[in-house]
Amino acid sequence: MTAKQNSNTHTFHTSFGRILAFRENGILKAKNIRYAHSERFQKPIPVEPSASEIIFLEKTPVCPQNISPLLEKMIGKTNLDDFEVDESPQYISVFRPENCNENEKLSVIVWIHGGSYEIGCGDIATADPTDWVKEQNVIIVAVSYRLGIFGFLGGNQERPANLGLFDLIEALKWIKINIGSFGGDPENITLFGQSSGGDAIAHLMISEGTENLFKRVIIHSAPLGLRKNRQKMSTEFLENTRLFNDKSDALEIIENYKNFAPSFLKYGLKAAMPFGTQYGFPPLCIEDEAEEKWKQKAKEIDVLIGLNDEETSFYLRASDTINKYIPSKIVSKAIRTTTEIIYGKPAADFANNFANAGGNVYLFRIYPRFEVSNHFLGAHAIDLPFIFGNESAWKNAGILKNIPWKYIDENGKKLRKLWTEFANSGKIADDSERPEILEIFKV
Repeated sequence: MTAKQNSNTHTFHTSFGRILAFRENGILKAKNIRYAHSERFQKPIPVEPSASEIIFLEKTPVCPQNISPLLEKMIGKTNLDDFEVDESPQYISVFRPENCNENEKLSVIVWIHGGSYEIGCGDIATADPTDWVKEQNVIIVAVSYRLGIFGFLGGNQERPANLGLFDLIEALKWIKINIGSFGGDPENITLFGQSSGGDAIAHLMISEGTENLFKRVIIHSAPLGLRKNRQKMSTEFLENTRLFNDKSDALEIIENYKNFAPSFLKYGLKAAMPFGTQYGFPPLCIEDEAEEKWKQKAKEIDVLIGLNDEETSFYLRASDTINKYIPSKIVSKAIRTTTEIIYGKPAADFANNFANAGGNVYLFRIYPRFEVSNHFLGAHAIDLPFIFGNESAWKNAGILKNIPWKYIDENGKKLRKLWTEFANSGKIADDSERPEILEIFKV
C-alpha cells in the first residue's frame, strides 16, 4: 500500500510544505523527509520548500556501507529489503505523540546515530523511539547523514573533510525552522547521540554555524579518547584512497576501501575508527583550540555525558579467537583498560573541564546488574535497548542473551523519564527516581 492509499495519515502544514505522516501505536511518524541533497564529495545544499505534498518513502534511505558481521551477531540481522542505498542520504524522520495539546510546545530530542562514522542510519527498528515518545510526551527527530569515505574522509579541494558534519548542521537548521509546525519547541532542542553520534555532537558544539541551533546535549559512549592526533592517519588514508573519485562506482568504493585502511600496528587504537571528524578543516577549529572552544560553550549548553561500564567487551568478548587463546582474566583487564582509555577518562575530563568553566554538566555510568550468564552486561550499545525499548527489534540480539525483557523494560522506563527531565529543563532533581542500572552525579 502506498502512502496516498493509506487512510490512517495526518498532514503537517509547515513552511517547508505539506508533510504526510502516518499514525501508528499512538504516535505520528513523518518519515524520510529530505532536508538536503548533495553531489559526491560536495557540501550539502538545503532542499527548497515544496508546493506539493511531501510523502514518506517506502524504504529507508541509507548511505552506501558494508554490513557489519559484528553488529549482526550482537544486535541482530539487517533486513536489506527495508532499505534503499542512496549516496545523498540527508533525511530526517519526526516522531510525535498523536494526541497533544494544540498550544503546547513539546521538548525536542534529535537522535544522531553511531556506527564508527561508517555504518548505520537514523531510522532503524532498534532505535525506534515510539516507546519514548508515547511515555514522555516529547518529539524525537532521527537524522541520517553521509558516512565513511562519502562523509568523513577528506582534506583537499577534490574531497573536503567533515562533509557528514555539514550534513548534520543542515539537518539542525531544518529542525530549528520547521519543528514548531510539528508541535515542537524550537527553543528547547536537545541533541542525543551514541558512540560516533555522541562524538559528532561534541564536535557540533564547537562547529561554525551551529549557534542557537540546540540548547542541550546527551552524549552516550563517545570515543573521545580516539579524537586526538588523527590527522597524519587521515592524510595517509586519504592518499591511499585517491583512486576513488566522483566517477567511481559507489559499490566498488564500498567493497574496496578497507584494503587501504590505516594499520593498527602503526596508529594503535585510533585505527579502530579510521573515519572521523577532522580538526583544522571547516567547520572545525584546529585541534589545539578545541578545549578552549568547549569552555566557551559552557554557559550556553547543558551537558549529560557518560558511558557503559565495560564498553569494549562488545568487541573483545565477541571475538571467538581472543576468547579461545587468551585467558579470561587478561581479557577482562584489557576490557577495563581500553574502556577507560577510549571512553571513561575522556568523558570525565570533558565533564570536569566543562564544569570548571561554569557549565551545567552531569556524568553517568550504566551498570546492568542482572545476575545472568552474559559477558556483555556493560558493553558498548547495551544502553540502546534500555533507552529505546522496542522488544521485537531486540529479541534476537546476542548482546542481551539471558537478560529478561522485563528487566530492560523496567529500567528503561525510568531511564527515559530521567533523560526527558534533562531535555525539558537541563536538570535532574535529587529526588527523581533512578534506575538501578545507573550511577549519575552533577559534576
